[in-house]
Amino acid sequence: MLDFSELNWWAILVATGAAFVLGFLWYGPLFGQAWLKALGKTEADLQPSPTPFVISFFTTLLSCVVLAAIMKGMALHSLGGGLLIGGLVGVGFIAASMASDSAFCRSGMPLFLIQSGYRVLYSILMGGILGAWA
Repeated sequence: MLDFSELNWWAILVATGAAFVLGFLWYGPLFGQAWLKALGKTEADLQPSPTPFVISFFTTLLSCVVLAAIMKGMALHSLGGGLLIGGLVGVGFIAASMASDSAFCRSGMPLFLIQSGYRVLYSILMGGILGAWA
């Protein structure tokens, strides 16, 4: 059985922070305007609130803990193993689920690519950090 106390909590916190920094860049200077356009919104439409950031932090942390638990259970203790499992989780679970949601919501390919691209990349980044730190 998995013992969560055996997880590397420093690596989990660093990987979560790195994913958050990636999100700042992704939804800011890299794809911020394209994301707003895909949403059909402007910066003026967004009301400043800490709530989405707090929720995002905890959901990212949860994703990172689960990824760390999967890696621990599979005895993946390397950068390469972490990158690989992060990519598989990102594409196979996250992007695949988001594709289904996107199809039903008819949110469009640009929004799907921006949002799922971020999630896949953050899964790879988190997996790499967790694996390298092992």
